[in-house]
Order: sequence, then structure tokens, then C-alpha cells
Amino acid sequence: MIRKVDIFKRWQIVALGGLLLSGSSSLLAQQDDVEWFTLGNDYGNTRYTTSSEITSENFGELEAVWEWDGASLGAASGRSTPSYINGTLYTVAGARRHVVAIDPKTGEQLWSYRLPNTGRWEYSMRADYGKGIGYSEIDGKGVIYMITPGFFLTALDAETGAPLEGFGQPVPIDGFPETGVVDLLADLGHPYDPYEGIPLETGYITGSSPPIVVNDTVIVGNSAEQGYNQARIENVPGDILGYDKRTGEFKWKFNVIPQPGEYGHETWENDAWQWTGDVSSWAPISADIANNLVYIPTNGATIDYYGGFRPGDNLYGTSLIALNASTGERAWHFQMVHHDIWNYDNPMAPVLLDLNVPGQGQVPAVMQVTKQSFVYAFNRLTGEPIWPIVERPVPQSTVPGEVLSATQPFPTRPAPFDIQGVSIDDLIDWTPEIRQQAINAFADYQMGPLFNPPIQRGHGSGKRAAMFCPGGGGGANITSPSVADPNSGYLFVSSRSACSPVVLVPGEEADLQYEKPTGTTFAQYASGPGAGAPRHPLGIPLFKPPFSRISAIDMNTGEYAWVIPTGETPARVQEVIDDNNLDVGNTGTGALVPMVVTPNMLVYSDTASDGTPMLYAIDKATGETMGAVEVPDRSRYGMSSWTHDGHQYIMLQTGSKLTAMALPAAAPASTGY
Repeated sequence: MIRKVDIFKRWQIVALGGLLLSGSSSLLAQQDDVEWFTLGNDYGNTRYTTSSEITSENFGELEAVWEWDGASLGAASGRSTPSYINGTLYTVAGARRHVVAIDPKTGEQLWSYRLPNTGRWEYSMRADYGKGIGYSEIDGKGVIYMITPGFFLTALDAETGAPLEGFGQPVPIDGFPETGVVDLLADLGHPYDPYEGIPLETGYITGSSPPIVVNDTVIVGNSAEQGYNQARIENVPGDILGYDKRTGEFKWKFNVIPQPGEYGHETWENDAWQWTGDVSSWAPISADIANNLVYIPTNGATIDYYGGFRPGDNLYGTSLIALNASTGERAWHFQMVHHDIWNYDNPMAPVLLDLNVPGQGQVPAVMQVTKQSFVYAFNRLTGEPIWPIVERPVPQSTVPGEVLSATQPFPTRPAPFDIQGVSIDDLIDWTPEIRQQAINAFADYQMGPLFNPPIQRGHGSGKRAAMFCPGGGGGANITSPSVADPNSGYLFVSSRSACSPVVLVPGEEADLQYEKPTGTTFAQYASGPGAGAPRHPLGIPLFKPPFSRISAIDMNTGEYAWVIPTGETPARVQEVIDDNNLDVGNTGTGALVPMVVTPNMLVYSDTASDGTPMLYAIDKATGETMGAVEVPDRSRYGMSSWTHDGHQYIMLQTGSKLTAMALPAAAPASTGY
């Protein structure tokens, strides 16, 4: 039973548990509890569980055994994966980001906690997107760590929800506890008011993912104002912070925009490093506990679609950074996009696996799945790519003042898992008429390859906007994290074929879209209104199916094992297929899907043709559907699965609710086995 195990051995247990136990159903059946420790279960964010009570034979018997509704706490997004630790579920909910403890058998709320309101909380644009909690143990006592929307780090007694004694310093705000809180703004180095935060003229910073505790250090990422909501060039950098897990004492800060004398400073070719910002880690963080390394995925620098005021490659924008968890020193990094002006920030936690690569042997790997439909794979200790990553020429900008990198890094393996760029050949072509309608829909938009640059309004081409394919929503994205099987080395990626139109307008005009912008100086250009979106007159997607898919990639070889469409063809699309007497097969719904991996199957949620929310069981080796069952609602962001008192649960994040799916014997009124 995985319960009171030493905290520092959990990574090995999760990574190896399936390998040790997957062949022994009797051993697995004897586990009363199998935990889900971080939001991705293990420090490598595989979202793999050793729980195995649910099989292809009994999958159809699954039912909703309880629901917990966080609507009274303001929960809406469903973007938080509960952790199951020591017999209790922990999650965050609502814009105030209540920390909640829940009985995993009944769904009964045991306790909740939140900090008082502040002005800096009220401004947060990512308040309901907490994603989960961090956890560690101090002298055998469980501690819950959480970053609030106002950018405070809180530490709570896991049993009672009370602020942790001896952690942090008193915050001079009425109603704040005397202990258990660290004001994270104090260690960023910018003038601020404890209640109101950093002046918006300087910038804004919040948190949208949980901290991660690596040995004795709590590592804190952050999130800035969304780059597509910016038209002014000033902001604060999303520097990464490290704290002592016992006392909350500040240990280190890693500058995501390198200062003079630091590695990468020369990639900022003017003085923008002094006053611009972002490059935050809004996506979750992963870690290699045994080697004391933490892996930080970042986004681009201030203003998503124009960077003329920040020439250069702009390290560490849109990068993966490996840091020493105790000191914050850089071990290695890789930049996925130089001078990012496509909103191609790294959108999800890096995934850690131990692989057996032909010609290389055993490789401790880290993989970053990206919006642009790439998987970048590295030796996680050295940063060396597992397969070559080559710099290839990309189109250059016609926008005044913009200077793009001449090349961008393209992985040679695995192949892209979804659409990259768009041309007429990518458009739906079921009949000549349907194809021409798709071509006509794109007529006002500038097509191009991956890294197609933005255009400014009225620049002379007659085009309404440039098409980014994939767009800012992916490819792959945060709402459906990739998952992995540590036994086979398979990576499962949810993706969809989608593009985004972008048109630039003068910064002063773009600024009028926002009530309280950050910064003071208008950019020459910023993303503006009026881009519209091409639509097919029949109400069907513009691209060839599958519109959404799950790709299974054998990361030992970089080869695809299988690709399947997700869910079922939507009724509106099926009607067009039937009207034209077409033999198309399943197109997929076009939705990104949450997933979880067990010893027996891959599980994901999507909808049937009529929109009914469904849960599907997939054979991990072949992609074959082994079972399907109706569920109460669509699941968002990510799933978890764990075993409590001998029964396996699949946890769905269904809007304001948490829905626990399990076999009938796990129901609260059941007498058990």
C-alpha cells in the first residue's frame, strides 16, 4: 500500500510501480491505496497510475459514485487536477482559489481555506486556473503548498487546513494570518504595495499553476498578463523563485530575462531587458528528484505578436530550462522559438521518461510537447537532443520594425503530430464544391508554412489577416495535457487541427480594447480586432479530418505506434457526409481531450455524435476502442486515477464539479467487496 512512504522515494515508486506490478494482478489488488501525488501524479507529469481494478471487461459498469460541486466557491473552469494523498483529496477551486480537502469515498468537503481579498487578486486574469496543489512532508506531517491569484505562497497543514506554523513572515494586510504565507512579490525586486501589488504601469504577475517541492525547496513559477491582451511594451519578468519548504525562507531567483554578465544577455539587442517582461512559466513544472533538477517551460516575451522593440532571440522566451533545485543555477536550456511572435509558448508540463533508445541505450529523457505540433526530446541530465534538432529557414516579416530570426529549430524525430502551416492542399476536399467553398473561405487570409509571420492591417496585400497554423490554441495545449506510460515509453498526445488569424494594428488602437492595460509606452504594433475567422458555409471544419486525434508515439524510437480520431463525428458534420453519400469514417470531434494512463488502458473523455459526454477505454498498444460509457458531463483539463480503500476511481473535472467514476462497489452506500 502506497501511503506513508518516504516523500523522496515517490518518484521511483511511481515510475517503476507499473513495471514491477503490471504483471501481477494479485499484488495490485492488495493495494488499499494508490496515490495521485502531484497534478500529473508523479514529478515527471506522466499522468500514469498503477491502479488496475478497472479493466476492459468491467469498464462499461463505471458510474458516477459521487460529485463535488464547487459552484458555491465560484468554481467554473474545471482547471484543477485533485491530488490523492494519505487518504484525502486536495484541490483548488474558484477565482479566490480556495484550497479544499475532500473525502475520496463520499465527496464530502472536509475543510477549505483561502486568503482574504486584495487588489492584486481582483486584477488577476487567471484566478480560476490554479491547476492543483503542491505537497511535501515536514517531520512526518503533510503540508499543502499553493500559489494564490494575488501571488502569495501559502503553506497549510494537510490534516486541518490551518496555516503552517513557522512558515513565512506576517503580511501587513488586514485579515492575513500571522504565519503560513510568503509574499512572493517581495523577492522579485520591484516596488509594490502589499495590498495593490506592482503598479500596472510597471507590469503585473500572478500564478496559474501549483508550486512543486523538490527535496527541500519549493519552486514557484508564475504567469503574466496574457500576451494577446498587451499593447504596451513594459512589464515585469516572470522570474522563477525558490524557497525553503520548512520555513518559507527565500533561497534563490532565476532571471528569465538575463541581466548584464549572465548567460544569454546578448540575445536582447537593445535595453529591453531593463523594462519589458513576461517569459513566465504559466504551465506546470516537472522535476527529477533523484538528480535535484527542475524543468521550467516558458512563454514568450511581452506582446505575443510583435517584438520590434525587443530585437534578438530573447532568451529564455519559449524555452525549456533545467535548473538546480537547491540553488537555481542553470544546468541547461533549449529555446523552442527564437524571438517568439506567434504565441507559441510551451503550454504544458514537460514529461519525464526513462527510455531505451537504439544506439544510445538507457536515456533519462524529458519531452516538451508544443503548440506547433512538435515533441522536443532531450537527455534530461545533459540537455542533449535525443535526435537531431536542426535550424531551418523560416519566412521573414514585412511589418515595420520587426526583425525575426532567420531560422527556427525543427526536431527531426518524432514527426509533427498535427497540422503545420496551411495551404490549399490541407483544406477539406470531400467534393469539388466543398473544396472550393473552403478555398473561398480562406481567400481573404494569408496562408503560409509554420512560422508564417503576422501582417499589419492595410499593408497592401489585400489580405485580412495572416493564418498561424497551428494557432495560439495549438496543436496541443494546456487544456489536455499529454500523458505517458513509463513501462512502454509511449507518449500519448491530444491535438486538433486549428489555425488562428492575426492582424496587427497601431499600438494606440489595440490598447483601446483593454480597460486596465499594463505598461506605459505603446508598441508600434499589437494584435488588433477585425481579423475575423474563415468559416465553411456548411458549418464543418475547414481542414481534412481527423479534426482531432490522439497520437501514440514510441519515444524509444520516435516512431508513431498509432493515431486515432477522438470521440465521434459530430451530428452537423455527419449530416453533410450523409447528404453527399460519402464514405469518410470517423472524423473526430475537433476537441482536445483529457487523458489518463493505467496498466490496463488509456482512458479519455470526449463526446458521441449527438453530443453525449463519454468516457472511452483504448488499447495502449493498438489504439483500438475497448469500451465506452456515458458520463454526466464533459471533462476538462486533465484526469486523475487512484485507488482508495481497494477501489479505483477515475476523477473527471467537469466544470464547477468533480465527478468520481468508479465501479458500483465503490459507491458510498455500498458495503464494499
